[in-house]
Amino acid sequence: MLVDPDDEPLYGFDIETDTTTDGLDPSRSAVVAVAIAGPGVDLVLDLPDGDTGPVTAAAEADLLRRVDTALRGLPPGVLVTWNGRNFDLPFIRRRAELLDVPIGLVTDDRTGESTWFAHRHLDGLRPYRADVGRTFGLSCGLKPLARLVGERPVEVDRERIHELTRDEVHDYVLSDARLARALVARRWPRIAPWVDRATVPDPGG
Repeated sequence: MLVDPDDEPLYGFDIETDTTTDGLDPSRSAVVAVAIAGPGVDLVLDLPDGDTGPVTAAAEADLLRRVDTALRGLPPGVLVTWNGRNFDLPFIRRRAELLDVPIGLVTDDRTGESTWFAHRHLDGLRPYRADVGRTFGLSCGLKPLARLVGERPVEVDRERIHELTRDEVHDYVLSDARLARALVARRWPRIAPWVDRATVPDPGG
């Protein structure tokens, strides 16, 4: 059963990137879809009209602004990612910098800890790898771990996202956001101490 902390809802968060390049280098690859899943929200944001052609700077900038607006409108909570400290959040931050799009994501470059407006961040991979992975010798990849606990992840060829239909991309990115949240929620509050300790910026400061 999913259990949220009383005062901070958990929001699963996942991104997909442009695999017509390598999809891994934010200096070359665009963000093409973002999912947010939690109480009161089950949302996928993508390029205008689900554009599947070459990603334009204007289209990606619009996507990043819509993601930022969506997060700003949610009650303060915890953004739950899977390897988000090393991939999702740095990737979005870099794309926003390159496109000159101001967003509410703030990262401490010394620790890697982040906030996004009033939301704190938790990379679910880190606590799972620290105990479950170390104890049982598991890699703690999102989908293998999800299958292990009885979840049914949407499976696609991650290197060929650009060949999927818009609905297939939606299903895939939303599945990953839901799974990250589910894996963290099932072990809450034991995982709670792994929430980034970065200070949430004062919106009036």
